Amino acid sequence: MENLQSIAVLITCHNRKEKTLLCLQSLFQANLPKGYCIKVFLVDDGSTDGTSKAVNTAYPRVDITQGDGNLYWNRGMHLAWETAVKVQDYDFYLWLNDDVKVFENFIIVMINDYIQHKKSIVCGVLTSEFGNSITYGGRDEKGVLMKPSKENNNCYYINGNVVLVPNIIYDKIGILDKVFPHSIGDFDYGLRALQAGFSIVVSSKYVGYCESNSKLPDWCISGISLRDKINSLYSPLGNSHPYYYWIYSFRHFGFFKAFKYFTSIHLRLLFPQLWK
Repeated sequence: MENLQSIAVLITCHNRKEKTLLCLQSLFQANLPKGYCIKVFLVDDGSTDGTSKAVNTAYPRVDITQGDGNLYWNRGMHLAWETAVKVQDYDFYLWLNDDVKVFENFIIVMINDYIQHKKSIVCGVLTSEFGNSITYGGRDEKGVLMKPSKENNNCYYINGNVVLVPNIIYDKIGILDKVFPHSIGDFDYGLRALQAGFSIVVSSKYVGYCESNSKLPDWCISGISLRDKINSLYSPLGNSHPYYYWIYSFRHFGFFKAFKYFTSIHLRLLFPQLWK
């Protein structure tokens, strides 16, 4: 056991018991590369649907940490990661969304990709179970999702659905920044890694199924009251909360782009018909 390479699997969930159980089922059915082991750290962010009890019954070895219902994705993942590193120094940290059903060999694929591209984050590419579309994964500098590839696979932005972070990168830049409640934290982490001299690659094969959440937030839609739009924009689930997006864009792109994004977000709220 002492010579095994260790992987801490980090998951956060809230009131998606069935999806969380399906995710864990696919994870524990996955093949591990020879010489590797996993430990799962799950943050249950205030679920009221019996998620923790169901997970504990089906998978008693999962380490479950309770949240208060106000963590959302990024802060939930931050807590899962923080919990894991208090247990031991793992060789890898694997982010996994609870609505993902991973393929049988996904860990083998991602570890092999890491071995091929040392000092890299490996961003798993996901597809729809009901079509051939890419739903999540690594994106180029224009934000376009990239296909699985063994070559020319360096990406710029990462969706945090299935991501393998090696210890060498964690040692250098730490964990997800909890300043971000829900979104943006995955993009921020990837850019921090690039700025620290590391690279990000997309997986050489698809690693699982995950359906795209393509619905626009209410603040982008015409026909909704201004008050409801403002509440939507300034909600943790609004995707572009002006305060957090300012922190992110100023950190990585400077004042002028941060100001441009801040202005355009509010213009889109007021005049959504301009973005069609």
